[in-house]
Amino acid sequence: MPKQKPASLSVRLGTLELRNPVILASGTCGYGTELEDQVDFSTLGALVAKSVTLTPRTGNPMPRVVECAAGMLNAIGLANVGVEAFCREKLPALRRLPCAVIANVAGSTAEEYLKVVARLESEAGLAGLELNVSCPNVHAGGLEFGRDPGVLGELVAAVREITRRPLWVKLTPNVTDIVPLALAAEAAGADALTVSNTLVGMRMDLEHRRPVLANVTGGLSGPAIKPVALNLVYKTAGAVKIPVIGCGGISTASDALEFLMAGESQ
Repeated sequence: MPKQKPASLSVRLGTLELRNPVILASGTCGYGTELEDQVDFSTLGALVAKSVTLTPRTGNPMPRVVECAAGMLNAIGLANVGVEAFCREKLPALRRLPCAVIANVAGSTAEEYLKVVARLESEAGLAGLELNVSCPNVHAGGLEFGRDPGVLGELVAAVREITRRPLWVKLTPNVTDIVPLALAAEAAGADALTVSNTLVGMRMDLEHRRPVLANVTGGLSGPAIKPVALNLVYKTAGAVKIPVIGCGGISTASDALEFLMAGESQ
């Protein structure tokens, strides 16, 4: 009998085609080089680099990571080298990886997002952009971009005007209803939605009678958030026509299949 060709696992997100649907989420893999000794990047569809902002950020004070039941809390505070150092020092190594590389962009104002995107537009080696909209908008009294459909739509539309790259929007789960936000991002020109980011949580230090994290609260990730993320993917995929990338608590093939059944594209 003739030898059968292996089934193709390739997926398409708008104009972007990936060899398979496995994507390392932003914040989990640093700038890629940190995991080169442990991960075969040729087996991945894509890697989303850690968030990059206009200027360098040292992040929140220590302690900023703590374990909890079925997960962990982190309050890193978007620590990163800034977009100039990212382009000069990190991007050359990312270009050499044998998988698609997506830049995750964050900012405190719409102007900061636009300046970072404009700077990245002049660089080769990026397959797309992902907007981290779980950032406080200082011009809106600290309200996160991802909690107001109007503010989110304006930001996505402004970014869409200055980039031809595939544009993903990473939505926050810390809202009453994710659907209006998903629809706003889609209408403004997003090519795909990442659902979702971490859940806000905290732990107490019983001995010292204070929060464990110096920032008081942090983002909960890990297996504990999978049921929440799965529900959000299900709701979002049922409301929009663009692809939905599942994110949160996925650690096994069975987890991934559950997200696929919930209606996600990745």
